[in-house]
Amino acid sequence: MKPYNKNLKQASRDLRNNMTEAEKLLWSRLRSKQILALQFYLQKPILNYIVDFYCPAANLVIECDGSQHFMEEGLEADQIRDDALAQLGLKVLRFDNGQVMGQLDDVVEVIYQFIQQESP
Repeated sequence: MKPYNKNLKQASRDLRNNMTEAEKLLWSRLRSKQILALQFYLQKPILNYIVDFYCPAANLVIECDGSQHFMEEGLEADQIRDDALAQLGLKVLRFDNGQVMGQLDDVVEVIYQFIQQESP
């Protein structure tokens, strides 16, 4: 397990209780070990961040990005975050909310293929 920030525990819980529609939809396909029997966690605190989805066995973080992530400040913040997570050996897959809502099967296939490629 990667560094857990217990100071973010309540914020993480709040995010789990207030998921976006895209997060709910993707979670419906990640939960209960539906992809390659791998456990995913929802809204997991790692370092000073709360990642949307985390799979420790695959060293994978998945993010559902809303429109704020595509503005200059959001892109910069995401790059800093992705770099910090990469230093822990984590790979980050990002999908925009529109992709998740409109092409869920394709998103799940990308995740599946990514894990297959990265597995030893």
